[in-house]
Amino acid sequence: MLTARRSRSSIRDALAAARPRDGFLGEETGADRGSSGLTWVVDPIDGTVNYFYGIPAYAVSVAVVEGDPDPASWVTLARAVANLESREVFTAAAGAGARLNGTALRVNGGVELPLALVGTGFGYDAAMRTRQAQFVAELVGRVRDVRRIGAASLDLCGLAAGRLDAYFERWLNPWDHAAGALIAREAGARVGGRAGGAEGRELLIAAAPGLYEQLDPLVQRFYAGWE
Repeated sequence: MLTARRSRSSIRDALAAARPRDGFLGEETGADRGSSGLTWVVDPIDGTVNYFYGIPAYAVSVAVVEGDPDPASWVTLARAVANLESREVFTAAAGAGARLNGTALRVNGGVELPLALVGTGFGYDAAMRTRQAQFVAELVGRVRDVRRIGAASLDLCGLAAGRLDAYFERWLNPWDHAAGALIAREAGARVGGRAGGAEGRELLIAAAPGLYEQLDPLVQRFYAGWE
């Protein structure tokens, strides 16, 4: 049976053998900066709850970034997300576009907010989920519908593949969005965060230009003042 620990160890061992001077960042290991200026950001199983319940929506997510292992300052060079159940592999390199099993991807363009299928996620804390659900209850009457897949990397890849029109979530860790955000960007999405800043733990919003500008004010207003 695959476990996050076994998956992480296999990935880290392979990277250490091929790129011994590179750094590594993951949920259980923290940041190992290395000496090359490059860091591999790895989520060995994104969608862990889905995996344990037998829901076929989980993935291995790997990104290589340049600079400090901090999403506020790093530059993402390349990323890959592998859906282990569907055998879909989403890839992207900075400036080279996004692909699914070799086929070029493009986000849905020209979608207005009332016709948008929007993805989101919820935190683990019950009180937090209750507050987030209040916003979803408000939002669902303004869009086509809302989906919760349970794996941020697959949400972002789904946006890139046209399976979602927009996605937002708060309290994501760097390894949750490190790969998916570049894939969405390279497929034409605009990706941002809190108050016009970069995406990060405070907030991640992603959608095609035009739709992004319609969704962003609603999400920003709701999360204004949250700690």
